Amino acid sequence: MDEHVIEALGKSKIVIKDGKVVKVEEPQINYCPLFHKYRNIEKLNPQVVKDNIKFRIKDFGMCTSQRELKMRDFLSFGISEILGTLLEKKRIDCAVMVCDGCGTVTVEDPELVQGIGGRISGIISTSPINEVINILGENAVLNPKIAEINQAKGVLKSINNGCQKIGVTVTLAEDAVKLREIESQHDGVNIYIFAVHTTGISREDAEILFENTDIITSCASIHLRTIAEKRNIFSVGVAIPIYAASKEGEEFLKMRIEKIGGLKDKKDAKIPDPLI
Repeated sequence: MDEHVIEALGKSKIVIKDGKVVKVEEPQINYCPLFHKYRNIEKLNPQVVKDNIKFRIKDFGMCTSQRELKMRDFLSFGISEILGTLLEKKRIDCAVMVCDGCGTVTVEDPELVQGIGGRISGIISTSPINEVINILGENAVLNPKIAEINQAKGVLKSINNGCQKIGVTVTLAEDAVKLREIESQHDGVNIYIFAVHTTGISREDAEILFENTDIITSCASIHLRTIAEKRNIFSVGVAIPIYAASKEGEEFLKMRIEKIGGLKDKKDAKIPDPLI
C-alpha cells in the first residue's frame, strides 16, 4: 500500500492511500482567495477539502500511477510559473522541487515544473510510484527507491550533474540556511531559493526566510506580511503577495511581469482568513 501525506487548502493535513482519501484534518484557515476564485470555495472545512482532493485524483491522477505531469501556466505569479519563466529564459539551469510519487526531483522542462508544483502545495511524505518516476527518469529523482524528500541533497545532486544556476523550493527555514551553506562551498554555483507553503510559520522562521531566500510566497502568514511591510519589500500580488527577498528575487519577479504583459489593478482583493 502506498501512502502520501500532503497539506493543502488552508494547510489541512491529508492522507491518501492507494488513490483514496483516508484522512482529512481541520484546515488551519477558513478562507483562501485562490480557491474562492478558481474553485468557488467560500469556506474551507474537512468535507470541502476531501471533495477537492478527490477531484484532483480524478482530474490529473494526483498521488496515483495516472499522474499527469505537464501543465501550462495557471497563475500569474505562482512559484512554479516564476520558475518556469526562469527556465525558459535560461536564467536557471534546473529547478529542484518535490513531486508526489517521486519525492525530491530535478526538472528542466517549464511545463513539468508547472505540472509538478502548480497542482500541489505541500507534500510532507510520499511513496514511490514507478509510472511517475519513469516519466521523469530515474536520474531526475533523488532516491527512486523511497521517494525521499530532501532539498539539500537534491541540490547537491544537481551540482554533481553539472548544474550551476539552480532554483529550489523549500518549506522550512532551516533548509534555506543549509542551502546557503552549500552555495558557499561550491565556487561558481548560484542557488536561488523559493519559499513556499508558509502558512503558520513562526516570526523567527519568517525572519530567517527573508535573510536566506530570494522569493517568498506569503500564503496566510501574518509574520511574513508584517516583516515585508516594515522592510518595504518589493512584491507582486495583493490577496497573496509574493515577496522579493533579494535583488535576484526582484529581478525574477520583474521578468515574470514582463512575460505576462504587466500588472493588473485588483480592487477589493480579499485576503486569507485568518492570517496566522
